[in-house]
Amino acid sequence: MTLDKILASLFIDVREIRLDGNRLAGKGRVMDGSLIHVLGFTNHAPLGVDEAIELAAQVLAISSAADTAPILFLVDSSSQRMSRRDELLGLSEYLAHLAKCLLVSEAAGHRTIGLLYGGSAAGAFIATALACGTLVALPGAHPEVMDLPSMARVTKLPLDVLKQKASTTAVFAPGLDNLVKTGGIAEIWDPAQPLSAQLLASLEHAASRTGDARASLGSVRGGRSKAAPIAARVLEEMRDHG
Repeated sequence: MTLDKILASLFIDVREIRLDGNRLAGKGRVMDGSLIHVLGFTNHAPLGVDEAIELAAQVLAISSAADTAPILFLVDSSSQRMSRRDELLGLSEYLAHLAKCLLVSEAAGHRTIGLLYGGSAAGAFIATALACGTLVALPGAHPEVMDLPSMARVTKLPLDVLKQKASTTAVFAPGLDNLVKTGGIAEIWDPAQPLSAQLLASLEHAASRTGDARASLGSVRGGRSKAAPIAARVLEEMRDHG
């Protein structure tokens, strides 16, 4: 789906949503009249220090607003910007700041839902889509924390070995289906149905949930079997020795 079609399916009025370069910001109302704050990073652009600090400022402005309306974060990016300037300015700190701002917003009562409708990778993916309280996607989205050739360079393992591991272990593999299996993506929305209704359903589910469900989802789906029981054991040990 194109961005225009996504917005039209999400909101009954999009006049207050503006696209400034590769950044999307504004607010809209869904089919039941509820207000939704909208942020986004679009056009498959890289995320650098300038974009990250602007997005973080917008998230903090929403966090301090009088309402507790949710934030919908639309994502279509490449990776973080691989430039000398961005690295020297401390790009990793800017990305971490953006992710923490999204956590602050959740704590302030603004549910955060990431909608991945294009691509995203590496630090840009972690600081935007994965930093939201809930992440959903549309068919055709293509996320990757790290692609296999990059993983081969970092781990010094042959690419063929990583491909074999990726075929059986979801945490090794990029792509939409694997992120769903690991619980990183809660659900894939149906573009043939109104996205507004699916957003409201996701928000209702998020409101009924306590804590982060990603590890348990990964366990149920068979993509990440150890995270949930290990986390539960750590909490149990803390209670026993607290």
